[in-house]
Amino acid sequence: MSDASLPVERHIRVPRTARIYEIGTPGPRTRELWVACHGYGQLAAAFAKALEPLNDGSRLIVAPEALSRFYLDDPLTQHGPTSPIGASWMTREDREHEIMDYVEYLDLVAATALGALGNGDIPVIAFGFSQGVATACRWTALGQTAIRRLIIWAGTVPSDLPKDKGDRLFRGAELVIVAGRKDRVVPMELLEKEHQSLALRGLQSTLRLYDGGHSLHSATLRRLTTNDQ
Repeated sequence: MSDASLPVERHIRVPRTARIYEIGTPGPRTRELWVACHGYGQLAAAFAKALEPLNDGSRLIVAPEALSRFYLDDPLTQHGPTSPIGASWMTREDREHEIMDYVEYLDLVAATALGALGNGDIPVIAFGFSQGVATACRWTALGQTAIRRLIIWAGTVPSDLPKDKGDRLFRGAELVIVAGRKDRVVPMELLEKEHQSLALRGLQSTLRLYDGGHSLHSATLRRLTTNDQ
């Protein structure tokens, strides 16, 4: 078989319509913009609702939905109007383009929100939960948006990011790691080890623990808006 008979891989850029959800009312009281990335198999609507404890009138919380949706039930069954649906930020397939696409997507989300607020100097906080942790980390490291604080909840810094940059990896963003003592998906011990290993790389972080599992925790969300440890 000659090479001429093999398929040739190419890439083209296409327009997409993305869905985002907002918590909070933009206005003169807005002091922070949070861009929150949901976990694998979640949709942004329910995720945004769980972020309601952050809404005290001083911040706008934007939850963009990952661009790849799929049915969550058995793939061998016939999907119907009651079939659950989730979304994913990426898979290993064509991963470089997937990462580039969502980094640009999140930059656009932040720029659009800041433009609506009419104040490009408002601090931007990147928040990632579970699969959204890798998404938020790559955005902070590779995107065009200046991130003031990076909060990673129930996830670790992706191994493909440079390991020799120290605090320059996240361009000066304050790093906070949140771990649940009862999390069976991403155990607390793993995140404690991550906290220590990042310090050895020169990347300082604050570790916050809570009594809960692999889900958002209202009291801990509120603590993230204060200086309480």
